[in-house]
Amino acid sequence: MTAALDRVNPVVRLLAALAFAVILVISVDVVSAGTALLLGAVLLTIAGVRPRALGIRIVPLLLAAPLAALTIALYGAPSGAVLAEWGFVHVTAGSLALAAATFLRILAIGVCGVGLLAGIDATRLADGLAQVLHLPSRFVLGALAAFRLFGLLGEDWRALALARRARGVADRGRLRRFAGQAFALLVLSVRRGGVLATAMEARGFGGPGGRTWARPSVLGLPDLVLVVVTAGVLGVAIAAAVALGTWNPGGVAGV
Repeated sequence: MTAALDRVNPVVRLLAALAFAVILVISVDVVSAGTALLLGAVLLTIAGVRPRALGIRIVPLLLAAPLAALTIALYGAPSGAVLAEWGFVHVTAGSLALAAATFLRILAIGVCGVGLLAGIDATRLADGLAQVLHLPSRFVLGALAAFRLFGLLGEDWRALALARRARGVADRGRLRRFAGQAFALLVLSVRRGGVLATAMEARGFGGPGGRTWARPSVLGLPDLVLVVVTAGVLGVAIAAAVALGTWNPGGVAGV
């Protein structure tokens, strides 16, 4: 997605995104989530991530975050001053604080995670998982092959639709046509997976002994820079929350 992040090992980018998710889940408070969101967005922009492209990728989050916040504001644990009450709905100062923290936390995790992971080359990630994290090569290569074939599902679906329409199969009834076509796609996917497994086994994938890799995956200065920046952003977010007294692991912030 960007030249700056492309120089970073995909494994480091994955671990950095996981670090944001883990740290921001520990405490539900506005300060840490807001600080991480602001600093993360600024640094991703400096790294070359285009705000428009990032905004398009996080459209589902922009829809889900307000809905989650609204649900918590109406049905969250009541605490503090009661602002509105009707049946099962209890809007209190505590529920509003929790809703705001949840809203910012979802956006912070999503923006930082999508910004770091978008554009990762699947082959480079597989090389890193096997060589840097030393995951089993059978698992890594199988996952890579499945990921590569996943993009063919859309093409297979369109081809099946055209073929069935040409034969006049299931011209009526959308549910019946969808069910039949979905089953046909499942059968096609299973057959293709079997052929791929046979081909990979014939070429020595998953065989005994050590394995060599055509593309070495190493760590360098860009990886260290990303680790330091991620630690700095999360450290500043935690320090700001602690300084303002909102850091409350496992609790409701601001209550």
